[in-house]
Amino acid sequence: MVSKRRQSRSEDKESLTEDASETRKQPLSKKTKKFHVHNEVEENDSVFVKLLKTAGLILKTGESQNQLAVDQIVFQKKLFQTLRKHPSYPKIIEEFVSGLESYIEDQGSFRNCLLSCERLQDEEASMGSSYCKSLIKLLLGVDILQPSIIKILFEKLPEFLFENVNSDGINMPRLIINQLKWLDRVVDSKDLTTKIMQLISIAPVYLQHDFIISLPEILGDSQHADVGKELSDLLTENTLLTVPILDVLSSLQLDPKLLTKVRQLVMGKLSSVMLDDLPVIIKFILHSITATDALEVVSELRERLDLEHCILPSRLQASQSKLKNKGWTSSSGNQEDSKDCVVLFFDVIKSAVRYEKIISEAWIKAIENTTSVSEHKIFDLAMLLIIYSTNIQTKKYIERVLRNKIRSGCFEEELLQSTFYIHYLVLKDICPSILSLAQSLLHSLDQSIIFFGSLLYKYAFKFFDTYCQQEVVGALVTHICSGNEAEVDTALDVLLELVVINPSAMRPNAVFIKGILDYLNNMSPQQIRKLFRILSTLAYGKQHEASNHIQDDLHLVIRKQLSSTIFKYKLIGIIGAVTMAGIMAADRSRSFSLTPRRGDLSNEQCTQVTSLLQLVHSCSEQSPQASALYYDEFANLIQGRKLAPKALEWVGQTIFNDFQDAFVVDICVVPEGDYPFPVKALYGLEDYSSHDGIAINLLPLLFSQDFAKDGDRRTSQESHQKSVSPLCLAPYFRLLRLCVERQHNGNLEEIDGLLDCPLFLTDLEPGERLESMSIKERSFICSLIFLTLNWFREVVNAFCGQTLPEMKGKVLTRLKHIVELQRVLEKHLAVTPDYVPPLANFDLETLEVTPHMSAVSAKTRVQGKMGGRKRKADGSKTSSPDRLSKEDNSECDPTPSGRSPLEKELKGKEEKVSVSLQNYHAFFRELDIEVFSILRCGLVAKFILDSEMHTEATEVVQLQPPELLFLLEDLSQKLEHMLTPSVARRIPFLKSKGNRNIGFSHLHQRSASEIAHSVFRLLTPLCNHLENIHNYFQCLSAENHGVVDGPGMKVQEYHIMSSCYQRLLQIFHAFFAWSGFVQPENHNLLYLALDILTKRLKQGEPDQPLEELLSMYLEHTDSVLKAIEEIAGVGVPELINSPTKDASSSTFPTLTRHTFVIFFRVMMAELEKTVKGLQVATAADSQQIHEEKLLYWNMAVRDFSILINLIKVFDSRPVLHICLKYGRLFVEAFLKQCMPLLDFSFRKHREDVLSLLETFQLNTRLLHHLCGHSKIHQDTKLTKHVPLLKKTLELLVCRVKAMLTLNSCREAFWLGNLKNRDLQGEEIISQNSQESTAEESEEDTASQVSKSKAAEDGEVEASDGEQEQESEESDNDSD
Repeated sequence: MVSKRRQSRSEDKESLTEDASETRKQPLSKKTKKFHVHNEVEENDSVFVKLLKTAGLILKTGESQNQLAVDQIVFQKKLFQTLRKHPSYPKIIEEFVSGLESYIEDQGSFRNCLLSCERLQDEEASMGSSYCKSLIKLLLGVDILQPSIIKILFEKLPEFLFENVNSDGINMPRLIINQLKWLDRVVDSKDLTTKIMQLISIAPVYLQHDFIISLPEILGDSQHADVGKELSDLLTENTLLTVPILDVLSSLQLDPKLLTKVRQLVMGKLSSVMLDDLPVIIKFILHSITATDALEVVSELRERLDLEHCILPSRLQASQSKLKNKGWTSSSGNQEDSKDCVVLFFDVIKSAVRYEKIISEAWIKAIENTTSVSEHKIFDLAMLLIIYSTNIQTKKYIERVLRNKIRSGCFEEELLQSTFYIHYLVLKDICPSILSLAQSLLHSLDQSIIFFGSLLYKYAFKFFDTYCQQEVVGALVTHICSGNEAEVDTALDVLLELVVINPSAMRPNAVFIKGILDYLNNMSPQQIRKLFRILSTLAYGKQHEASNHIQDDLHLVIRKQLSSTIFKYKLIGIIGAVTMAGIMAADRSRSFSLTPRRGDLSNEQCTQVTSLLQLVHSCSEQSPQASALYYDEFANLIQGRKLAPKALEWVGQTIFNDFQDAFVVDICVVPEGDYPFPVKALYGLEDYSSHDGIAINLLPLLFSQDFAKDGDRRTSQESHQKSVSPLCLAPYFRLLRLCVERQHNGNLEEIDGLLDCPLFLTDLEPGERLESMSIKERSFICSLIFLTLNWFREVVNAFCGQTLPEMKGKVLTRLKHIVELQRVLEKHLAVTPDYVPPLANFDLETLEVTPHMSAVSAKTRVQGKMGGRKRKADGSKTSSPDRLSKEDNSECDPTPSGRSPLEKELKGKEEKVSVSLQNYHAFFRELDIEVFSILRCGLVAKFILDSEMHTEATEVVQLQPPELLFLLEDLSQKLEHMLTPSVARRIPFLKSKGNRNIGFSHLHQRSASEIAHSVFRLLTPLCNHLENIHNYFQCLSAENHGVVDGPGMKVQEYHIMSSCYQRLLQIFHAFFAWSGFVQPENHNLLYLALDILTKRLKQGEPDQPLEELLSMYLEHTDSVLKAIEEIAGVGVPELINSPTKDASSSTFPTLTRHTFVIFFRVMMAELEKTVKGLQVATAADSQQIHEEKLLYWNMAVRDFSILINLIKVFDSRPVLHICLKYGRLFVEAFLKQCMPLLDFSFRKHREDVLSLLETFQLNTRLLHHLCGHSKIHQDTKLTKHVPLLKKTLELLVCRVKAMLTLNSCREAFWLGNLKNRDLQGEEIISQNSQESTAEESEEDTASQVSKSKAAEDGEVEASDGEQEQESEESDNDSD
């Protein structure tokens, strides 16, 4: 395929050159007219002219083309036959060639012979091709003339090498070389090769380039090897010819060894090549790859290629400006060339990976084998995307590699953004494949992978053209309609981000997004909010004057939904209208800093917002549920977005007055009416002796709704009664307090009377009258309690952040009221079957929610009195192990035979309670995440004032266990919902998602990261509570002498504390098991959280867990030896080089100077355990097994050497003791496990064995010094290890000598006396240095040879010492 392409290109170039000569004839013809008559036939009597004329070719003078009267093949055949049959053959050939030489001495005639001939047209000829070859090329096709013609050409060619191009634009050297291309047959290819290579060596550089490029079109296959060798030599001499030489070598059939040699040469220069030359070089490198070296070559190639540095920043900026701006100046030529080179470079790679499977697989494998995060490049990610688009077979493989890299943090957002920024021109062409990959990643269950897929969509939209942007939006819309909740959320988030950062580009795609409005039925409220926020931002964002059609469509849709008779669509309309109003009324003052009031709304805009909100109010006022949803949505809007001051002022005025008129009455005016129960003002926190107090008019409002009309809750929704439903009490108050809070910067003094005011209720504690009540009266009381609880919950939400002790005390009191009322409610619900409470959460999921009514087993513990864990009814199933552990009561309830008297006494009470409030979770108002700041409260002093505002009494309020359990249960549920992702279930689009999200609508306004940060701020108080509860159980165990159910134990308090303990542990587990901690942006949060825990540990407490953790790590790591080398070779030097005493290793933060002894002991023990467990080598093992084990022992001895030498820095007594104990054990393992291996390996791996022994000898010498150190300091704990260690060292001397003798190398053994030295190597002078026995000797694998009789003496002593060692080993291990 290469030759065909080159042929067409060269022929085109030749024809173009000949055409160019025709257009420039006139000037030259005037110059040569005095020599030749224009357009005349060459007439002379030479054999050359006559034979040509006989064969059918007429030579023309001047600049006229030579004329061919017959077909080219006929001409060559006639000429050949004429010459062959001539009487004077072969002499006639010399005469013919001599005539040619004479004829072409004239430059014009020579040029004519090199240019194409003119074909004389006739009827037959007109049917064929009109193109004819030149005279020279025709003559080269005659075999008997070819050698002589080639000789003439190469003799003439040097005349033109250094001449300028003719005025007619013809380059004579190129024209001459073109005659040699694509010859049907080369008579003497070797001679031709020699001539052309000689020509290349003397030609100018620009002609050298042309001549080299022409080689594949001139030479035959037989000459490829010789030419390849000469070109490779030329490559080393002249780097300017690198590109043409490599281009030619890629087209020749060469020996793989030669290609490998050239490739290695080129690879070394890769980092310094010009960007323009890179495509040809990469093409050659990839062309030379074989299956055996593919991975090696590609790995080296990806390491050396640093493409982002080849493209200058200025070029990048210019290319980006072109992407953003339509205009482009003429000065951008260099940038265009650079971009063309990059595109061409990737085209070469695309072609290689598309047609060569080994290259694509090797490239993927090279990236997969890269483990370090810092080693991953932009080029890696670009290559994976390119291979993904070009090779269908590797798509699954690439997806797997990508997922692993994303999980490990190797491919992060910054790398992906840089990839698109630099290579957007290349990636734009594979946009469909990128979108396909993004779609696949969004189907994952891993949040980090889903996030990466969303980034692919984001950057594809940001960097690609309009068509690709439309495809991106279409793909995101498809995800939204998929039915997978995670996909829907991610796609909406991406669309929302794109709308915010680039609204002008998103606006033309609004028609696709508006189509989603037809599929709102199965979207969650949060998803509906996002969708309307996207559309509203497009309609009312910056430059919204061009979006009037979107505004009109939105108003039309919302009005239609608000006026719908289908209740669900009305609720959707409320959500959409409030979301749109928030965008319209957004405070944009931050975007305009020139004038302080510029961000406020104009009168027209304010009128539009108020009109829209009034429309929502009028359409929802007939339905309490719709009104409550409106208030909740509006409250969420105020809490989450900053509204313009005008809009906030209008809302505040209307809300405050309406709430006071609807729900607040004077306390002195007791409601009168035909109520079934006596009305009382209850749960007031102040002594309202005066007549200026207020109360919440709850019971009368509920009575007017339930008793005054004969209908249920749904009938009241459809009524046209103007009175406000008590359902709206809690939502309305939430809206009021958020509005006041935003207007007054968190100060709630204006409404603080609602915190302590009483409610008009009746006696709620069930007494004897409970059994005599009618079902309707019981239901009324239950509804009253539910509404009261929800009021208190919202009050706690509102005032939990107040800092005054008085306010804190009141909040704690309200929390206590909540816990008390829940116990009362359980009693009422137990005797009120089939009761449906009033709604408290008004999202779409609550339309068909009913509580589970199945009875609870009599074994269920008392939840009212004990305030413990709540058990789900049998109808509520879950697959979560954590949830099962929470609901399983077996751990708290002993077996029946083992019941304590107190538990038997309570058994009757337990059987009466059969209701779990967990089943009514959807009917309670949600606690805000800020409520848990109450966990920080200690003792709070609450002042009771008299009528003259003087302190009458002081009451100390504290968070009690029941209230603590209430808060911990709620926090645990929130964390389980937000930080513990459930297994994503693919739900059909037209099916319901269920009610998993009910009761967490406010929580969904925040991200998982925000929740994690909130819990982080609570870690200190949570730790305090955990420690207090732990101390409680410690004291309880001490008081009862370890008996859990002693006679003096308070069972109810015990169960509450147990439940608190369990909930605290669940909270810690949910927080620290959050999958978001794997993301780099959350690493700092994790480190800070762990730091809080470590600071609470007392010095010495972490030692045992650290030792167990380190042992567990080394036991389960892939390579114990590598792990030990990393800790001892990287972590310990970091610790040594740290400037402060309390510093730690940056790689291993738990490695400090205090914990070093733990690390040292564990590493020495695991090293000895590892080598001891290695199977002993035998002579029957294969050579490969011997080599592997020898390599293993080299690593083990290197680790041992690193550890032993640490005693020079850390010379404390515990470290030295560990070194003596485990040093001897390691030497014993070396004797038993390694020495047999050395027996077999010495002959074949002599140098390796000697190196191993030399390293080990240095370690044993240090152990000998340690023995001397122990004797000097007379430390009995250390010295008791010395005898056994020395005898083990003696045995090692004898064993090494035996190994050398076995391998006929006894002369390598040298034995001498060792001087006693301390740990620093200083000689110990106090002893006689000459006193020496074999027990103080050891081997030395020196290069010099010596012998000594002392070796035999050592053998005897060693054999005796071995038995002594075994007898004392047990005592030694006990140390």
